Amino acid sequence: MSKKEKARIGITLGDCAGIGPEIVDAALKSRKIPEAADYIVIGRQPNCRPGAPSLETARGAAAALEEAATRARRGELDAIVTGPISKARMYEAGFKFPGQTEFFAERCGIKNFAMCLTCGRLTVALVTCHIPLSKVSGALKQAEIVRVGLLLADFLMRREIKSPRIAVAGLNPHAGESGNLGREEIEIIEPGIEQLKSEIPNPKSEIHGPASPDTVFHRAIEGEFDAVLCMYHDQGLIPLKLHAFHSGVNTTLGLPFARTSPDHGTAFEIAGKGIAKPDSMIAAINLAAELVQDRAR
Repeated sequence: MSKKEKARIGITLGDCAGIGPEIVDAALKSRKIPEAADYIVIGRQPNCRPGAPSLETARGAAAALEEAATRARRGELDAIVTGPISKARMYEAGFKFPGQTEFFAERCGIKNFAMCLTCGRLTVALVTCHIPLSKVSGALKQAEIVRVGLLLADFLMRREIKSPRIAVAGLNPHAGESGNLGREEIEIIEPGIEQLKSEIPNPKSEIHGPASPDTVFHRAIEGEFDAVLCMYHDQGLIPLKLHAFHSGVNTTLGLPFARTSPDHGTAFEIAGKGIAKPDSMIAAINLAAELVQDRAR
């Protein structure tokens, strides 16, 4: 896509029994998203009733994801913004992926991908993602810390942060207390940090850690770091949602096109009541447009 062409951004409604349709509609009418883009809404279901999720609404959400992925792979879309889905309902409908992140990676044949969330002064990426907490330690690998760290650095540089400052969170309380509270920091995370420092494209980038998880997010919000590389799902999502619940954005790193989504769920309990806030959807659309323009540059 050239600089003069309009970005083509597909927007899936998610489970239409949730707040997806109304926040998409509100975002498109908000005048807070780029006018120099074409927005293609995918997944309308005329017989859907707000607040009444069903197997059919889950199947509709899955079909919308398939359509969006197919159109992006064909080059018909430059970016995809996905509305919230109910994973429990999706599983009942035959959806076999832990989340939308893994769905798009599989459909694109991508192995090198990661989940990243951003808003305001906080950006986080996850070394392990949708797995039980009891399996995190066993799944943590030096190579994965390096792989996701490089994806995170690339994301930051694409957003005009030329020399990223990345903090790598420890896994254990107080980052292991020199091995007294766990040895993952010594045996896995520290070697990963050293390797990441040697492989990051810009030698002026700064990689810090392992940092104590109970203070590192405050330090990032205060401006000491541009992002935090987190060891597991909730380590990154809890502070991100506390910092920016209504405007956080989830993006999948490593795909051949931009993919973003609001960082919240379907909210079936308030669907159709006119009180759902579109802020996170607006932020997701804006980030998708920004990433498309970066690729054009």
